Amino acid sequence: MDTITTNIPTVAAVAVEFPPHRHSQGEVMAALSDFAGPEFARFAANSGVATRQLALPLSRYPKLSGFTEANDAYLEVALDLSERALQSALDRAGLAPADVDVVFSTTVTGLAVPSLEGRLVSRMGLRADVKRIPMFGLGCVAGAAGLARVHDYLRAFPDQVAALIAVELCSLTIQRQDLSIGNLVASSLFGDGAAAVVATGAGRVGSGPKVLATRSRTYPDTEEILGWDIGSQGFSIVLSVEIATVVEKYLGDDVRDFLADHALVTDDIATWIVHAAGPKVIDAVEGVLDLPPDALERTRNSLRDHGNLSSVSVLDILHDTETHPPKPGSLGLMIAMGPGFSAELVLLSW
Repeated sequence: MDTITTNIPTVAAVAVEFPPHRHSQGEVMAALSDFAGPEFARFAANSGVATRQLALPLSRYPKLSGFTEANDAYLEVALDLSERALQSALDRAGLAPADVDVVFSTTVTGLAVPSLEGRLVSRMGLRADVKRIPMFGLGCVAGAAGLARVHDYLRAFPDQVAALIAVELCSLTIQRQDLSIGNLVASSLFGDGAAAVVATGAGRVGSGPKVLATRSRTYPDTEEILGWDIGSQGFSIVLSVEIATVVEKYLGDDVRDFLADHALVTDDIATWIVHAAGPKVIDAVEGVLDLPPDALERTRNSLRDHGNLSSVSVLDILHDTETHPPKPGSLGLMIAMGPGFSAELVLLSW
């Protein structure tokens, strides 16, 4: 650990917000049965998801006329959830919107120009000179990638306050005319929610986990494994069965190399904050890192209770971790994966 000594940012607070429409997996599947056959039930049963929160009432989804109406609904709900999450995180950190120097935002389930954080400036009372850094296209990796970029920024500006907003309304992207395996799996897996992180540079007092170091990886010839095909109908999922195979091929060595650069091994990590991608990917991560059976319990609980929240997922797990924080002096590793195909690693200490 002697490679990291000074100028270390701190996570001051994490907040997560969900829309009010909470449903069992059975209820969601019944509502989607108009475009999928009996095999849909098999994907739902194997998804690891028990309940999900959705952006809209179930009865409204079949009435959406197309991408324009879905995106309008996205903007309305995403702004509400983002505002609530950021205000909650600021309150927990003992800060006001005017204290924020830079806002990062990430989403991949709707389009907005001005971007979400720009629309929150007047709405929340953020300063007119707040720096805005919207990120689109990172998908499920973006919660960890966003925290990593917050780390980078605060290393350069240690006296400042940074905020990260992640919001995903995956239910608004479902394509009822798409009977592909990828769409059926995605429809049984993804959920809706938002999260916000407030972090401070080393020049400010902070009591949360320290963000020690980060690493980004993009794997060769994997662009077609995960992402969107974007067209007149909106977002159509690209979801390959090869994701778990890529994880098995690369992730173990990447994690071990990253930790070795800081004189650490996997046994030094007490807390694992791993994106709730789905049962097969979670099992693959557990296997390549040779983790004990309970190491990814919070990940599986997040998947069970909320579904795969895309970029919000690891922040939901970080929030749960902060509710019952690890022992002082212990280390944690955040891992997320997404389109590219890519991975992001964030080393934390309590």
